[in-house]
Amino acid sequence: MNIFESTHPLVKHKISLLRKDAISVKSFRELTKELATMLTMEATTTLTLSDQAVACWSGDISVPMLAEKQPTLIPILRAGLGMLDGALTILPCAKISVVGLQRNEETLQPESYYENVVADVNVRTAIIIDPMLATGGTALATIELLKASGCKKIKAIFLVAAPEGIALLQKDHADVDLFIGVIDDKLNENGYILPGLGDAGDKIFGTL
Repeated sequence: MNIFESTHPLVKHKISLLRKDAISVKSFRELTKELATMLTMEATTTLTLSDQAVACWSGDISVPMLAEKQPTLIPILRAGLGMLDGALTILPCAKISVVGLQRNEETLQPESYYENVVADVNVRTAIIIDPMLATGGTALATIELLKASGCKKIKAIFLVAAPEGIALLQKDHADVDLFIGVIDDKLNENGYILPGLGDAGDKIFGTL
């Protein structure tokens, strides 16, 4: 597994702004979108290219273009929706798959309530988007769902991740690459990331 923690100064700066306790819903949404755009740029640096013929103003030329079908973006409901517009800024032609998973606050295990994965996921790179990688349960369930659907190339983007969640994915799915804004210290006894962002879903949807 390749784990890419962003070194971009603006990513670090914007995540630091997200951590503010009194941040407004508007600011949280805007920063989440901006960070999703930046991290999607990083996550797509390994997409393959092939030379293709193009009619240019100066005549026919051979130029590098994406060799494979556009990726499919997979926001994990509901917080992942806050990153979707930012990711689409980089991949405006991407197909969108949707997975609905929520964490049982007693068992800390994910529970599925919705899934809609594009039919040809087997020939696309799948890019999971979710603000937080905490225990890793929902990301693990999403990866297993995608693989069961035939997906062979999977990446995942998180704004903030805990070492425990990374370790879980690394143990069971070493072929999945992770692109992370910041790796935080640890989880608390309730499975929340420290220092973390709080409940990203509530802050994006204004349901605090």
